[in-house]
Amino acid sequence: MGRLENEARTAMTVLLKQGHSQSAVARLLGVSEGAVRYHRRRDAAGAVDGRTVQVGKAAAVAEAIAHWRSQQSGGRVNLAALHDWLKREHRYDGSLKSVQRYWKRTFPAPAIRARRRVETPMGAQAQVDWAEYPGMVIGRETVDLVALVVTLSWSRKRAVVWARSKDMLSWQACQTACLRRLGGVPAVLRIDNVKTAIAKGAGAWGTINETYRRYAVQMRFHIDACQPRHPEGKGKVERGIRDNRDALDPYGQVFNSLEDLQTWTDAGLEERAMRLRCPATGTSVTDAWEQERRLLTPLPEPLSEPFDIVVRRPVGMDCMVNFEGRQYSVPFRFVRQEVEVRGLAGRVQMLKDCEVIAEHPRGTDKLILRDEAHYEGDDTGRVRAPLPLGRMGRRLQEIAAAQVQHRSLDLYARLAEVAR
Repeated sequence: MGRLENEARTAMTVLLKQGHSQSAVARLLGVSEGAVRYHRRRDAAGAVDGRTVQVGKAAAVAEAIAHWRSQQSGGRVNLAALHDWLKREHRYDGSLKSVQRYWKRTFPAPAIRARRRVETPMGAQAQVDWAEYPGMVIGRETVDLVALVVTLSWSRKRAVVWARSKDMLSWQACQTACLRRLGGVPAVLRIDNVKTAIAKGAGAWGTINETYRRYAVQMRFHIDACQPRHPEGKGKVERGIRDNRDALDPYGQVFNSLEDLQTWTDAGLEERAMRLRCPATGTSVTDAWEQERRLLTPLPEPLSEPFDIVVRRPVGMDCMVNFEGRQYSVPFRFVRQEVEVRGLAGRVQMLKDCEVIAEHPRGTDKLILRDEAHYEGDDTGRVRAPLPLGRMGRRLQEIAAAQVQHRSLDLYARLAEVAR
């Protein structure tokens, strides 16, 4: 016979009133002519579907369901959890479907909140997100790569930079490279709640990672973490990631190195930016970007290297700073002051008032790293220079500076004379 839903029955009634035959209506609706006659007789008799007046089995535990509903926090309701609770606490033997039907009939759906469409002004915002590309072939090696995608919200100009990991060094290095390709820094970067950006919590109430906060201050942008479970909040970059997977699919290409992949990606993005249209202006993305680029903040010069940790440490009386289980020297004029210590790739950097005052190798076997030049110089108004080395100290320095195989017996003899 064929089943007619409410919309189909309404269409049947209208078509019959317009003078169409029952067979013609049956052909249009894709059912048998008997189905049309059946529903026509029921409508004429004013028949009512008996299922609409049946009392559901879950109505017997309506009070319990109302109590369980009052205990919920107001978010999404898990009816499977309600069904399990009814079976466990009230020996309910009905199905989950019966609970779902009762809930739908008794409690109306919450009101739908409309979304406000916002177009950010020029230079105000860029959206940032990672895209993952597992199983990429680079040279003769199969590796899992990630790509950082940064999209300017107004012009839709996009930059993509490839990396092998999502650690703090890659997070900063890729953002710097993307901002350089975009020609400047927007006022706000809208980011996802990754741990390299948000150390605790999420969204506007999350705690920003201190290392990333320092990077943002240095690059002169504000961090705007997206609300959790709200992908529409950074929809422009999400759309850019989907577009990259479709139009710039790297899996169909052969690359000898990561640099080759980056060159291919940059060329593809430039070509697409000239063809795609900017919704805000109707011109090409490239033309809109030329307007927006004038309002971006220039990148600071010189650009500092990415760092995965930043802390503040006091300088001891011996001009040493403790960091990662080692001691590093700084110029004596900073004694009893706090300096900023950054952990770079292979180096430790000390800064005061945003200026680098000392650098040492990072992660060495040595636990004490000194630069003798840090103890030289004239007195300042606050700190007097350390006393110069005596004869014993100078002889010890000569011995330390000379390689063991080149140290003469005279050197040790002179040291013994000094010690007498």
